[in-house]
Amino acid sequence: MVRKISTTFLLLLFLASAQARSAEGPGWDPLFTSDEVLEATLTAPLTTITKNRSVEEELPGTLRIGNRDYEVAVRARGRFRRDKDICDFPPLRLNFKKSETKDTLLHGSDKVKLVTHCEDGSTRYDQYVIREYLAYRILNILTDDSFGARLLRITYVDSEGKRKDREHFGVLIEHRDRLAKRRSREYLEIPKTTVASLDPAHTNIVSLYQYLIGNTDFSPVQGSPGEPCCHNHVLFGNEGEPFVSIPYDFDQSGIVDAEHAGPNPRFNLRDVTQRLYRGRCVNNHLLPQTIDLFKAKRPEIEALITNLDGMAKNSRRKVLSYLDRFYKVIETPKSAERPLVKACLK
Repeated sequence: MVRKISTTFLLLLFLASAQARSAEGPGWDPLFTSDEVLEATLTAPLTTITKNRSVEEELPGTLRIGNRDYEVAVRARGRFRRDKDICDFPPLRLNFKKSETKDTLLHGSDKVKLVTHCEDGSTRYDQYVIREYLAYRILNILTDDSFGARLLRITYVDSEGKRKDREHFGVLIEHRDRLAKRRSREYLEIPKTTVASLDPAHTNIVSLYQYLIGNTDFSPVQGSPGEPCCHNHVLFGNEGEPFVSIPYDFDQSGIVDAEHAGPNPRFNLRDVTQRLYRGRCVNNHLLPQTIDLFKAKRPEIEALITNLDGMAKNSRRKVLSYLDRFYKVIETPKSAERPLVKACLK
């Protein structure tokens, strides 16, 4: 791999990511400007929600953060983790009243996804949630064109009185409309796009990022049958400008290594921790600059992992080791040649 670095291009990459998640940055909602774990209590008819798992029926509940209660409509969401055979407890969507959230920590929040613990009564599932949160945050460090995430320690209270109160970690995810507003782009609900239509610098960052976290369960250009573009990506853009395809949903990645996860059978991988690069060959000329960005951000990524509250020692050690193996791959042009440059998609 020829390392002819464009100083101007590298500067643009750094400028694109330098203000990620800062309060002074490009319009992050208050919820997503801190890594402090929020203490929260969600009171809702959880027995009915976990039994029916309806994606249409919203049931009334309350989310308490600090000394403030927010009325919220709650329903199940998702596909894979909503399946009762996969998870005892489904992912949720929280629909807030805008009038209640104005000028509060939840300012701008409306319909937000809540990543949940999947299984009750096991601390390892909480660690999966924390590691999925880290996946979102690592991408925030690399680029502002990414979904915001906030880690919560939630006490779940069943308003029907049929389930015991339980405490678990959860993650609130920025709504796509808020991301679109923050990045001054439109959400594009189209069935598919082309690699040539995507912003090459962002696409290359995301491709290398997906390799870092060990994720193959995605497509930046095409959705699942009957779904808009793209598979575990959301497409944004403006007329006359390149599109950006932004990933989400990382429970099938190696950095999370969830018990319910399995490798994509298309790729003949032994398990989800085995990395496979799915970047595009047309963007290989950008790899040296992209790699330099990842190297520059390593201290910030490691500090996030090291200092995160709630992460178990063995989980922290596992993630740092997984990260270290990635950095060994990109250490030199020679070490990156086979797993990245030659492995790209035509």
